[in-house]
Amino acid sequence: MASNLIAPSMLAADFGNLQRDVEMVNNSEADWFHIDVMDGHFVPNISYGMPVISAMKKHATKPLDVHLMIEKPERYIEEFAKVGADIITVHHESTVHLHRTLTQIENAGCKAGVVLNLTTPVSVLEDILPKCYMVLLMSINPGFGGQKFEDMTYQRVKKLRKMIDEQGLDTLIEIDGGVTDKNIAQLAEAGANVFVAGSHVFKSENPTDTISNLKRLANN
Repeated sequence: MASNLIAPSMLAADFGNLQRDVEMVNNSEADWFHIDVMDGHFVPNISYGMPVISAMKKHATKPLDVHLMIEKPERYIEEFAKVGADIITVHHESTVHLHRTLTQIENAGCKAGVVLNLTTPVSVLEDILPKCYMVLLMSINPGFGGQKFEDMTYQRVKKLRKMIDEQGLDTLIEIDGGVTDKNIAQLAEAGANVFVAGSHVFKSENPTDTISNLKRLANN
């Protein structure tokens, strides 16, 4: 499998200097841009929508990994694809017809993934796994940046990795929430492949060096 990937979360970027921060990620060892979309309903916070993503896409030279923390995401899939999403992940808890929504994402020309909240068992994905390019496991409660990583995530990663391997799939496992240089190696060892880091990257003194360090630790 390809090396493990780093996806800085643009929710933690400086929105007054968004182009500067996009270009920092372009020039770093990061692999993707992680874009958190929140609607104030599915999660308590509101982040940004299509115009901001469109603005980022104009400058981004790496894939946009768009994480929809919104109710009934099926209403907006085509629009997110149009403004530049390369990967779209939707919460298992947010849509009644998950299979149909994943098909809709594929038909819009994007890679499709599913997100699970902390307390949703990974076993719910057993039948849908072959349709998932990626599964994102929340390692915090979604809705706010800067939260503390929940240790239960390690076991969840191991269970999910076992399910993926047993089905002979290449599905990626992404971790979002509280990822730092203190836990990334252990998460990689448990079987995760993609690591979202927001505050840890953008609040550090040298974000480019922080990304390089995370990349190194994830691939040791």
